[in-house]
Amino acid sequence: MTKLEEFTALLVNETTDFKNALEKLEKLNEQLKDTKIKMDVMEYKTIIENHQQYMASHLNSMERFQNHFDDKIKKAKIYPDWAVGVFIVSLVLSFSALVFITISFFI
Repeated sequence: MTKLEEFTALLVNETTDFKNALEKLEKLNEQLKDTKIKMDVMEYKTIIENHQQYMASHLNSMERFQNHFDDKIKKAKIYPDWAVGVFIVSLVLSFSALVFITISFFI
């Protein structure tokens, strides 16, 4: 009978330990439900700030390139001035010759 009593005492002891552990787990579960998770965003914030600085410098270099390109386009001349002058004079002369030929043909 002593073995049965020891076994029962051991069983009671184990069930009380299990009950205590279960109560602790329930308390922890309630605490976890009430706890809000806070994220540490400082690392991401520095990465984003570095990326913003990089993008700002890249945008600045693109604007400088565009301004330089626009200045080059404004200063660029497709045809030299003498070629434009010769073209205008040839148009005037050919139009005058056409008018002269047309008038002389009808007279």
